[in-house]
Amino acid sequence: MPLPNGILTRDPAFKDRPAEINEKERWQGYYNICVANAWTVKLCREIDPEAKVGCMISSSSVASYPANCDPENVLGAYNNARRISLFIADAFCKGIIPGYVKRVWREQNCEPEMRDDEIQLIHDYPVSFYSFSYYMSNVYDKDVVMKMHTGGSSGAKNPYLKESSPAPYNWPVDPVGLRYVLNFLYDRYNIPLFVVENGIGLIEEPDENGEIHDDFRQRYIREHLRNVHEAILDGVEVMGYLYWGPIDVVSAGTGEMKKRYGFVYVDRQNDGSGTLARSKKESYDWFGDICRSNGQILVDEWEAEKK
Repeated sequence: MPLPNGILTRDPAFKDRPAEINEKERWQGYYNICVANAWTVKLCREIDPEAKVGCMISSSSVASYPANCDPENVLGAYNNARRISLFIADAFCKGIIPGYVKRVWREQNCEPEMRDDEIQLIHDYPVSFYSFSYYMSNVYDKDVVMKMHTGGSSGAKNPYLKESSPAPYNWPVDPVGLRYVLNFLYDRYNIPLFVVENGIGLIEEPDENGEIHDDFRQRYIREHLRNVHEAILDGVEVMGYLYWGPIDVVSAGTGEMKKRYGFVYVDRQNDGSGTLARSKKESYDWFGDICRSNGQILVDEWEAEKK
């Protein structure tokens, strides 16, 4: 019986790249990471029994939507979430190697070398909280190749989303997807959650007055925080929210300076020119006010909108 499209297999987007290691070696790496995580938790608790050790997993792909109600697309969307992030999270948070991973091992003859004491270690020392990044949701269509990038995965276009980051990045903006991810993860693991990466990369330059009015970024943050608030009202235990990132840096995904995330503009261009001088964008003080009020400013705004 073949695996459903795309479950825990090498991404088709990389089909033309040479494989440095084989599948058995890849899964050995996965298993070793699971063991190392458990050892980290164990050793930390031996030092301080009250210490809390968490994990950090890119979880945008948890918000995988089927393109339609075709059962293959519904299952494919679910499996896309599992193959991108949950196969790691299930081991870290539940202390198990999930059955859908073991199926891959059986059918592809790539089971890693394991020890009983290490399997028990994974079981006995799960993490205490789940930290994650969320940038965008994706749409699964069995006829569209899923692609991977630093923001998560992407497939078919979602016609219901109104905005995306500017070309050439085109990451869809889906604040409700963050609420979905928070609820999904909390229902699955029932441990505190921590949003440690969420943000948007924009192409920005100071105007004639040396100012950057980044309304798009402020709207992005406002609506994502609204959905974090809604998730808290849903009963999700949210530890906190961190924006990525406070100052413009070289993009991990594209290697560019022109893809700017920060509240602070850095005078540096892709060609290496620029003075490295820093200047505040309009969002700097706006977000600072939100932090100082612990979000109460936004809560008051949202409550006023309901009246």
